[in-house]
This record gives sequence, C-alpha cells and structure tokens, in this order.
Amino acid sequence: MRPITRREALRLGMLGGFGVLVGGVGLSWSGLPWLAPRSSSIGGGGGSLVEPEVLRSWGGVLRVELVAARQESTVAGRRARVLTYNGTVPGQTWLVRPGDRIEVRLRNELDIPTNLHTHGLEVSPQDNGDNPFLSIEPGQVFDYRFDLPADHPPGVFWYHPHRHGTVADQLFGGLYGALIVEGDQVPVSRDRVLVVSDLSLTADGQVASVSGPEVMMGREGELVLVNGQHRPQLSARPGQRERWRVINACTSRYLRLNLPGQRLELLGIDSGREPAPREVTDVLLAPGNRADLLVSMRAGTSELRNRGHDRGGMGMMGGRGLSGPGALAILTVTGDEVAAPGPVPDPPPVPDLREKPVARQREIAFTMTMGSMMGPGRDMMDLGFDGRAFDADRIDQQVSAGTVEEWVIANPTTMDHPFHLHVWPMQLIESGGQPVNEPARRDVVNVPAQGQVRVLVDFVRHPGRSVYHCHILDHEDAGMMASVEAR
Repeated sequence: MRPITRREALRLGMLGGFGVLVGGVGLSWSGLPWLAPRSSSIGGGGGSLVEPEVLRSWGGVLRVELVAARQESTVAGRRARVLTYNGTVPGQTWLVRPGDRIEVRLRNELDIPTNLHTHGLEVSPQDNGDNPFLSIEPGQVFDYRFDLPADHPPGVFWYHPHRHGTVADQLFGGLYGALIVEGDQVPVSRDRVLVVSDLSLTADGQVASVSGPEVMMGREGELVLVNGQHRPQLSARPGQRERWRVINACTSRYLRLNLPGQRLELLGIDSGREPAPREVTDVLLAPGNRADLLVSMRAGTSELRNRGHDRGGMGMMGGRGLSGPGALAILTVTGDEVAAPGPVPDPPPVPDLREKPVARQREIAFTMTMGSMMGPGRDMMDLGFDGRAFDADRIDQQVSAGTVEEWVIANPTTMDHPFHLHVWPMQLIESGGQPVNEPARRDVVNVPAQGQVRVLVDFVRHPGRSVYHCHILDHEDAGMMASVEAR
C-alpha cells in the first residue's frame, strides 16, 4: 500500500496541530473541545464489568483526540504490553446522532503505520473520510472528518485500524472501540456496551505474533475478553430490562452468544433492525458483526457464553477447536423485583432495496489456492478474490454512483468467510439458497463454506474508492481484499 505523500498530508491537514491539550480537554480553532482521555486503564481478570468511558457529540459535532500507543498494563492478572487508544482497551465509546460530524485527530505513537476505519458507518471514503488507503506514519498526526447523513440508520458500530498488512496485529493488540448512532428510543433500566475480543500473550507479556498455518486459518487468542476483562461479573435485579450492544471485535473468532436462564430479544444485527423485538436463544456474530439485544432479568446466576461455531478448515490443517465454546461473563440477578420498563415501540420501517431497480449483477468469489513454498517470504496459500490478491493500485469493481447492484458472493473454499463492504450498505436477500424475506441490512455477511449469499448493494451516495474484504483479518492482510470505485 502506498503511503500518502507529504503534499497530500499537508492538503488533508495531517501535519501540525490546531489545538493544545489542557486537563483532558483541548481548545481548538473552532471553539469546540477535543475530547481526550481522563485516565489510563485496562481491565484485569474477573471483577465487576467496567464499561468504556462515553464521549457524546455536542452541538452536532464529536471531536476526539485519539492517541494510538503501546502501553504496559494488566490483562487477566498478568502484566502485558498491549496497544491502546487513549490508554484504554477498548477505546472510549463514541455516541453520536444522525447528521452529526465526527472529527478525529489521530496521533500515531506506535512504531508502525496505522490509520482509522469507522466500521459500518455510511460516510464518504474520500480524502480524510473513511479512507482505507491512507497511511499515518509513526509520530505523525492526521485529522479525520466523518459526516453522517441526516437519515443515517441508528445502530451499533465500531472503530479500528485498517492499515493493510497490519490490521490483524493492531486489532489483536488492543486497538478498537465502540461507536453508537442513536436515534431509536427503547425503554430500558440500563444500557451496556460489551466489546468482545481475544488475545494471546507470550511468557514475558508481549502480544503473541503468529505466522504460517495460524495465519491461514485466522488466529484466535487464548484469552477471550469482554471490555478488556477476562470473565467479568455483571449484576442486575429481577424485572429489569437491559440493552446490550455487543461487538465482535475478535480478529477471526465467531461468537454464538447464549445466556441461559434469561429472556433474550434481538433488536438488530449491524445497522439492520428487526420488525419487532424477536426472542432468541442464541445469536451468531461473525468477526466484525454487532448485536443489539434486550435482556429481561430473571433471578439467578447465568453465564454469557459462546456456544461455538464450526467455521471449517483447510485440508490437513483442519479446523477443530476454532471458535469453540467458552464462558465470556457471569450475570448475577438478585434482590427485590422491580417493575419492568414500558413496552418497546416498533422501529420505523426499514427501506427495502428490492423496491429499487437493479443496475447490474456481479459475481464475486473468495479464493484460496496453493501457493509456492519456494523462496523466502512465500506463503503456503494465495488468498484473494476471483483469483487475485489485493493490489492498492488496481480497481477491481467499477460501479455507477447513484445505483443499486445485486452481488452474488460465492465461497468455494472449505471454511466460512465473513464478507465486509466499507461505507456502502448491503441488504441480504438470499442465504443458503433460501430467500430472506424481511429487509436485512448488513455490513458483514457470513458466507458459509462451499456456499453463497446474494445481496443488494446501495451505491446511491458516497462516490469514491473503498474496499471489500474477508473480516478474518489475517486473511485480509494476506490479500483477501479488493477495491471498488463508485463514480
């Protein structure tokens, strides 16, 4: 990937600063504050769940000073050197509304290049927007700007790095945070953000690196964390209804969430909304997916669990043990019963892309083929789309801005792949050969091994160039990504 030039950096506001940080709040040229960390902390093992600090937009603008750095901390009772945003894992939760502007001053204090992706937001991919082709070098500062449309759907989103070649390492190391777009009113006793991630540490507390077969399969950490904590404790009273916004921030691990003994209702996946809250026993989240859940509390102790998902494997490398079951957190519901909040209103109707004309149909296929083992630096497999590995200088799909297209995404490989498209929303219309009747808006769609899905893609706004890729991020870094340009 080509780093941006000094001239481009100057044009986009990368070099130099506009504000001075004072006591956690920076005064900026426009008079609005830069929101910065108040403290540095990472959850340890067990203990009460700690939720990330919340930063809210003010006057239609959220302005954040975001520092990416390596830091000593405690993870699951062990000293570790992890990556942090503003000194915390996860980073702070950003709370905005449709029509808001998000301004982020990203300061790279890492020893490697990075950048920023607002996963799931329907915003411009150009210039200093959600541009995956930017490269923010060590010691540099860059000013991002993300303008949300006035009709942006509410939902659970997140932010993380997307510097090709290092995405998996940086996410695995601790760089991620929640981003909530408000806009729907649901009466609840409490609103929680639960960011699930995983991590492996070496004996001396370094984040473990991976190579070879583990990259080909997609790494899964030995420790599964919730808000940076290992098996934290949650507490509630009977009768309460809580809203849980759950993000699968794992590099490769699938989560099949289950909470025995409690009533679980699904409000939506990604930015998609259910027609009404739907009672479920479990919810499958591929890497990158998010779930918006209602939990109605019943007395007793319950485990929030990953029931496991068989995501397949590759020949002799197999796939046993991947995305297997395990406990994530403990919920204890005790005390006097309280009156439940009022009824949940139905969400507004979701626009159905099937009502719009389709400008073009495309077929896109994940590919994993045996590569040459000859010579240094060669991989055992070649990963890509349609037989080609990612090339930042190549346009793989040229589409007409302002149109809707139908994409068939095929997966002839022997393992599941989550398909993620930046900035342009998808509507799932067929999976496993069966039609999806309700409008299902997604930005990550799991494509089962040796299966396919059919989606409608809305290119009505946000012209520019961006990417689609496998959200098993080791696969993306190894070349399973392609570019798309709308103009």
